Amino acid sequence: MKIAISGATGFVGSRLVERLQTAGHRILVLTRNTTSAQKVFPSQRFPNLEVVSYTPTVSGAWQDALAGCDGVVNLAGEPIAEERWTPERKQEILNSRKLGTQKIVEAIAKANPQPGVLVNTSAIGYYGTNETTTFDEDSPSGNDFLAQVCREWEGEANKVKDANVRLVILRFGIVLGNEGALGKMITPFKLFAGGPIGSGRQWFSWIHLDDIVSLIIQALTNPTMEGVYNATAPQPVRMNELSTTMGRVMNRPSWLPVPGFAIEALLGDGAKVVLEGQKVIPKRTLESGFQYQYPQLESALTQILTSS
Repeated sequence: MKIAISGATGFVGSRLVERLQTAGHRILVLTRNTTSAQKVFPSQRFPNLEVVSYTPTVSGAWQDALAGCDGVVNLAGEPIAEERWTPERKQEILNSRKLGTQKIVEAIAKANPQPGVLVNTSAIGYYGTNETTTFDEDSPSGNDFLAQVCREWEGEANKVKDANVRLVILRFGIVLGNEGALGKMITPFKLFAGGPIGSGRQWFSWIHLDDIVSLIIQALTNPTMEGVYNATAPQPVRMNELSTTMGRVMNRPSWLPVPGFAIEALLGDGAKVVLEGQKVIPKRTLESGFQYQYPQLESALTQILTSS
């Protein structure tokens, strides 16, 4: 297969490219920075990879490169929880997903021959935050900013169905690996200063990096997969349990909490991502027959933390 990937140099994308390369697939990387992408994916290691320069929110010649691809994976989007949510930042977060997906769909629709499938990311932020409700793929959307972003993001992706292209939307939970959210939590634990963030009661719906990459590949290759799937492990945990398990695996204390006001002072409204949560179950993902390599938190953390 030939697979086009946006956001390929990121945390999830780079691991996906490695897996596809190992399996012998051809890869088309859509990137804003071709020099950086060529360093991440040197031709000696990635002989089946082509780098194409693109501006995610602008139509251009890059769109022609999707002709002849078998599938497209759209992972691009501005980080959500790394800066304060000023009005300008919120617009950037929305536009990077809504307009970026719009341009990908536009390119797929006019491609000849057309890709057969679009795997588009979304997020469990679609459901809003709640300490008591359990959400699955059939649950309604929430009412906060992230829920709005996800609705508009998915709305643009759904337009690809007008071109008779199969669509799989993966609502990402918090991806665990040596980077991302977990990567930022590891250092305090190493310094014997780890603990839960905020109240500790908020739900933490997670998935191991290797499992989310496997799920993307299954979505690309399994023609029966269509629609929305929660990209989360089957056993979400509360923040307290995450911290306790990290401490046990790392043989470090896990009692020193990070107060919510400290996160709010740093991130403003963006603190909602870590201070509030939702319990999300991957009902349709399990029904699809997907086999998790790391269905339980302790095995996932043991693999990540002992290999770092």
